[in-house]
Amino acid sequence: MDLIDAIILAIIEGITEYLPVSSTGHMIIASSFMKIASDDFTKLFTIVIQLGAILAVVILYWKRFFQSLDFYFKLLVAFIPAVVLGLLLNDVIDDLLESPVTVAVSLIVGGFILLKVDDWFKSNEVFDEANPTAHTEISYSTALKIGFFQTLAMIPGTSRSGATIVGGMTQKLNRKTAAEFSFFLAVPTMLGATAKKLYDYYQAGFSLSGDQINYLIVGNVIAFIVALIAIKSFIDYLSKKGFKLFGYYRIILGIALLVIHFFIYSLTTI
Repeated sequence: MDLIDAIILAIIEGITEYLPVSSTGHMIIASSFMKIASDDFTKLFTIVIQLGAILAVVILYWKRFFQSLDFYFKLLVAFIPAVVLGLLLNDVIDDLLESPVTVAVSLIVGGFILLKVDDWFKSNEVFDEANPTAHTEISYSTALKIGFFQTLAMIPGTSRSGATIVGGMTQKLNRKTAAEFSFFLAVPTMLGATAKKLYDYYQAGFSLSGDQINYLIVGNVIAFIVALIAIKSFIDYLSKKGFKLFGYYRIILGIALLVIHFFIYSLTTI
């Protein structure tokens, strides 16, 4: 990996982390084209620069992070399923992180789901004067169920934000509330993933060079700035337009990826 690779991956991370299009999938695709997908530092880099994207959420919603202990307990409950399955399936996940075909199939399947989500949960957007908070309240049971949906994102290309937003909508949350809780849940999830990857990297005896440390710093700064813009734009768009555009994008990208992989050249030949 060189500095240009790091900048490109950081921009991709900032744009895609909170959109229902799979940031991990996009980074696998990009790093495969760059022929660096199987590099150990690349795998570390794509996880650690999520810290920049995390900071963007904390800055934009800082008041929410200091409102009550109940808020943190609900995030903890939603986080637990990912912790358990993440530890159990760590090696399987690492293998999947080098599979553009897995990403492509997941993108297509998820895309068809997003095309239907707005119709399936149209009633969630209807304001009920008798119970105006019915579509904005998150209980502990709702948080746990969203947490189980989040585990689907361990399959590259699924999209953590997409899975958790749809999970929230299955629990009668409107799009905006589901999306914001997805953003909040990303903070402990990505912090945990980063800490685990750094620990594994250390345990394996790897050390970071000066250039690699600089790449991580630059990557986090860029991911932070881009994510700030992406989050605000996504919430505005989602509230007004819904998911269909993201569904079409996922399907087109997934099909294009399969065509490239099977008929032009193998993206797994790094």
